[in-house]
Amino acid sequence: MAKADSTTKPTSASNKVSFTAGRVAAFKCPEGKKDAFLWDDKQPGLGLRAFASGKKTYIYQVWVNGRTQRAVIGPVESFDIEQARAEASKLGALASQNISPAKVKREKAAAELAEEQEVKRGSVTFGTVWAEYVDANKGDWGQKHYRDHLNFVQAPGKPLARGKDSKTGQPLVTKAGCLYPLVSVKLGELTATVIKRWLDNENKTRPGVAAQSYRLLFACLSWCNEQPDYAGLVDVVALKSKAVKKTVTKLKPRDDVLQREQLPAFFAELLKISNPVIAAYVQTLLLTGARRNELMGLQWSDVDFKWQSMAIRDKGTSKGSVAGVRVIPLTPYVASLLNQLPRRNQWVFSSPSGKDGRLVDPRKSFDPAVIAAGIEGLTLHGLRRSFATLSEWVEVPAGVVAQIMGHKPSATAEKHYKQRPLDLLRVWHERIEAWFLEQAGLVVPAAGEQRLTVVKGA
Repeated sequence: MAKADSTTKPTSASNKVSFTAGRVAAFKCPEGKKDAFLWDDKQPGLGLRAFASGKKTYIYQVWVNGRTQRAVIGPVESFDIEQARAEASKLGALASQNISPAKVKREKAAAELAEEQEVKRGSVTFGTVWAEYVDANKGDWGQKHYRDHLNFVQAPGKPLARGKDSKTGQPLVTKAGCLYPLVSVKLGELTATVIKRWLDNENKTRPGVAAQSYRLLFACLSWCNEQPDYAGLVDVVALKSKAVKKTVTKLKPRDDVLQREQLPAFFAELLKISNPVIAAYVQTLLLTGARRNELMGLQWSDVDFKWQSMAIRDKGTSKGSVAGVRVIPLTPYVASLLNQLPRRNQWVFSSPSGKDGRLVDPRKSFDPAVIAAGIEGLTLHGLRRSFATLSEWVEVPAGVVAQIMGHKPSATAEKHYKQRPLDLLRVWHERIEAWFLEQAGLVVPAAGEQRLTVVKGA
């Protein structure tokens, strides 16, 4: 409904008739005008508005609170004459109480919205919202993070593309994702009790995955509340009850780290990895202390072989969703590793099977190498922890290590007074690399080929 146009001419006998089906059908907007009005002399205020486009609607016009106001009843195709008169009569009764058509429209729209939300609350499932959430945000995620979201809601019993059961010889099938039990739950039925029951069940077999799923679940629900179509359908605060929070497994922080005496076996097994990209990636991860996803995102344009530097898109210096960049030295051994890699595309650590052409998950080669080296429980992130820990053997200033790794300064002097140039970082970083290689018994010939040799004192 819209307020009346103050320029509308008052009705007159010349354009007032008793509405009939024939008169309504015959009434048209005169050529050269944008619209025209015809008024019913049987029901006061009821009018017919014809547009130049040929569209015709029933309207109601009335004087309320010192102003002419107009309401759209609806198109002539949706109302017959008697229905239009009945609707006009209702609006007239309200107008006699100084209730304007505009107020009627607002109240009707609010009631319709509330009814629509109740319908959604009773029919929209978590699985529907999850699919929309993933589709809306996948452009901002890495490939692994996106794949994790798909795996968390995957249905059980779907045949996998590769692999067979060692006992039956049958193709392997998927297991139910951790969030799969909630996929068919309607949003209106998603209560704190339901979430606690789900957590209790998942904690029996996979508490760590359940804790991660819990965080992703509420990230999705928070996004849901920000969408016009779903706003108000769930109360995120109420769902995070004390009982629910207590059910979430508190994971102990990992402390896996390489020991100095483990370096020879570790490097020996890495050099046996048949995939040179994965072998180079894991070694670079250890010798730079970078985060795994930072290094996976390294592009050839980020590597400067002439001036021996690498530009890392830095999570630690990011602001909002815009990542910062830190420039670190390209040390001799790492340079030799990267120089030998195939240049298939823009990614340094590329993969022909990766969705966007880059390495996604090196653990299929990394985990067996770690087991063969006799090192239990070492993770890819543990290599970052190892860089920070083992660098102390070279007595490197803590601030240098933090700057190379992309950690935020932890002291006032580091934050405000020390700005180390790349060449100063290079002095220390090359010492760190040389120490690692010496402990591992690994040297790099002039040609850049890798080989294991016994270094005196290693």
